[in-house]
Amino acid sequence: MNRINKRLTFIDLFAGAGGLSEGFYRAGFTPIAHVEKDNYAALTLKTRSAYHYCLENNLEDLYKEYYYEKINREEFYNIIQFGEIDTVINEEISNEKFDSIVAKINEEKKRKDIDSVDLIIGGPPCQAYSLCGRKKNELKKEDDKRIAYYKLYARFLIAFKPKMFVFENVPGLLSFEHGYIFDDLKQTLAEAGYVLDFRILNASSFGVLQDRKRIIIIGWKKELELSYPKFGKKKNDAIVNDILNDLQPLNPGSINPPLKYAGSSTHYLKETGIRNGYHKISLHNTRPHNKIDLEIYKRAIDLWNNKQERLSYERLPEKLKTHKNQNAFLDRYKVVAGDKSYSHTLVAHIAKDGHYYIHPDINQCRSISVREAARIQSFPDNFFFEGPRTATFTQIGNAVPPLMAYNIATHIFELLT
Repeated sequence: MNRINKRLTFIDLFAGAGGLSEGFYRAGFTPIAHVEKDNYAALTLKTRSAYHYCLENNLEDLYKEYYYEKINREEFYNIIQFGEIDTVINEEISNEKFDSIVAKINEEKKRKDIDSVDLIIGGPPCQAYSLCGRKKNELKKEDDKRIAYYKLYARFLIAFKPKMFVFENVPGLLSFEHGYIFDDLKQTLAEAGYVLDFRILNASSFGVLQDRKRIIIIGWKKELELSYPKFGKKKNDAIVNDILNDLQPLNPGSINPPLKYAGSSTHYLKETGIRNGYHKISLHNTRPHNKIDLEIYKRAIDLWNNKQERLSYERLPEKLKTHKNQNAFLDRYKVVAGDKSYSHTLVAHIAKDGHYYIHPDINQCRSISVREAARIQSFPDNFFFEGPRTATFTQIGNAVPPLMAYNIATHIFELLT
């Protein structure tokens, strides 16, 4: 998938674990900097940057030493002298830190002998705009600085004057505050010197086995006279089980070293590059569950697999009900639809519990593993997430699917070359 004849440059703001960035790497872009405040996500970005460095310098075997847990992260970073190639700025984007972040990015430009920035990408934290998030934040929204992150995004556009930008967020942004915020966002980005357009795109249209809608705003300098890319809808014959069935079956609460695959690769796994030639897979780890949850999981899996019906919480026997609220979130226990062409949306709440992401195999009877979640998001198997299980689930749930990002990036690449 790499396109390396011409390297275009980008800055990734609010970078998270790098799902969006991964797509642009593959499409032929090279990063100047990734800016991310979360410590674990920043480490994930560093490790993935190290992977791409190894890949481009015939050192992938060294990365595999780390991936297979034969050397630790410190040893890996020291061997490749990572400090000299580090592109990650582990800082919170804020008005107070804006100037220092810009200065660090300019240092990176100078170090890499880069004159101009081709692209800025990024998706500010979406919790404030999501339908669930806005209910939780209704009482404190006046103090929620996340709401105005787009103003900071615009300041970076003014500072670096990229040819284009890609701004990603949840569809709830459109209706937040009755549309006032979105109108102000469009005006703010336009005043930074850009013509922009937007679409609500579904990751499933790009070959991702997940129903995941996102608003993608794309802007370009006025003088370029471009238009919003025409994204076709990708068809595939894959089902979700095609990304689950080649992995080792696990019990709940299973923490494992890198494991050998249990089966051969599917066409989908090969075509998308999810399974990419490594002989073992890391982070195939699961969370523990109590007896009540396991009994509910069995009922949910049986109901879905045999009747294609979802479990409704109020229909459970009283002995299995542990929540007082029986009027809302009645689908809080949900099986990943292994026999369908896409799963329901993966979100960061998976870090809190796995009830909404139950594995469809009743013999395993558990929530999905970290690696299975990453596959649903289309991350390649050799993508390593740093941090404890909760942190890795959060990073995965918040990410842009790399396969979706790659398809967007290829269109941007064609517009700029």
